[in-house]
Amino acid sequence: MVNVPVNELEAGKKLAANVYTDRGNLLFQKGRALLPRDLEILQAFMIDSVELQGEAEGKDNTASEQEGQVQTASSGRPVLNQRERGFTEEYDRMVALIKSGFPSVLAMEIPIFQWRAQLEKLIEHIQGYRILGFTPNMPDKHDYMYHHAVLSALTSYMLARWLEIPQKNWIQVALAGLLHDIGKVKISPTILHKPENLGPEEKMEMNNHTTYGYQILKNATALQEGVLLAALQHHERIDGSGYPFGLTGEKLHVYSKIVAVADIFHAMTLNRRYRGATSPYLVLEQLEQDSFGKLDPAIVRTLIKHTTQLSLGTRVKLNNRKMGEIVYADVHQPTRPIVSINGEIINLIQERKLFIMEVL
Repeated sequence: MVNVPVNELEAGKKLAANVYTDRGNLLFQKGRALLPRDLEILQAFMIDSVELQGEAEGKDNTASEQEGQVQTASSGRPVLNQRERGFTEEYDRMVALIKSGFPSVLAMEIPIFQWRAQLEKLIEHIQGYRILGFTPNMPDKHDYMYHHAVLSALTSYMLARWLEIPQKNWIQVALAGLLHDIGKVKISPTILHKPENLGPEEKMEMNNHTTYGYQILKNATALQEGVLLAALQHHERIDGSGYPFGLTGEKLHVYSKIVAVADIFHAMTLNRRYRGATSPYLVLEQLEQDSFGKLDPAIVRTLIKHTTQLSLGTRVKLNNRKMGEIVYADVHQPTRPIVSINGEIINLIQERKLFIMEVL
C-alpha cells in the first residue's frame, strides 16, 4: 500500500482504500482501476493524495475483477459475464416455474417446496442481480405478473439483508415477495389485463387480490405468518390510506412493509402492455416522496442507499438520449449523480430537467 500525491498519479493504478470528498461522500471505491478522467475528478474535488495497491496486490485482484467486469459488444449491447449468465439462467427457470404453477394453485396443492428450491438456487447467484440495471427478457407482456413476482422476491431478499433482519428469515422474506400477488389468479383476465382504467366494481374486485392471496396461502405449508400477511397487507400504507383494512404502520408486519416497497419499484420499472417502464432513478425519487407518510422511510432509505452506492462507474442513458458514466454520487441526493458524457461533466442536481432514463 503506497500513498501517492494526486498530481503524480498514473492511469491504470488501483486504489487500496476508498476515496472520500471533504464532505464525507464516497468518490471512488477501493479496488477501482483509475482512468484518465478519474485523475481529473480527483483534482476537481481537491483530493491531495490517495492510497494505491502494490504490484502484488494488483495482480491478486486482476482475475476476480475481470470476472465481474461488464464488457460491451460491438453492437453496443452489454456482454454478460459468467456471474450474470448464471443468474439469468436461474432467473428464467424461476419465471417459467411460477408461470406454470400460478394458474393451477386453485385446483391443486401449492408447490411451495418446489418454488422454494428454485428460489434458493436463484439466490445463490444473487451477486449477478443489479436492482437498477437488470432488465428481464419479456417478449410477452402478459408475463408481467410472473416477472414481477420473481423480481419482488429478489429485491425483498436484498432489503432483508440490508435491514439486518435475522438471516434465518431471509428466504421467508423472499417468499413473501414471490407470493404477494398470488391472489390475482382469482381475478378475471379481462380485469387483470384491461388496458383502460378500471370501473368502480372492477377496481373493487382487483383490490380483493390481497384477501384472495391470504386465503390461498393460509392452506400452504412451511410459510411464516409474515408471508401470509405480506399478501394481505402489501397495499396498506403507514398513514392508514391503503387497503383492504386501512391499517396504520404499527399494525403492519415488517415483511409487508418490505414487500410494499419492492412491489411499487418493480411495478413502475417493468414494461407492461399498456405502459412503458419508468426510469428506476425517477422511481426511487417517487418512493422517497412516498416515504413521508405512506411507506416505511427506513426501508426506502435503505433501498436508495444501497442501490445508488453501487452505481459508480455504471454506464447510463439520460432522457436526452445521451449516454455516459456515473462518476460521483452525493450521499444526500444519490439519485442525481454527476455523469460524464464524452468528457463533459453533467451535474444532475443542477440540471433538473435531465435524469437517468436507463441503466445500461
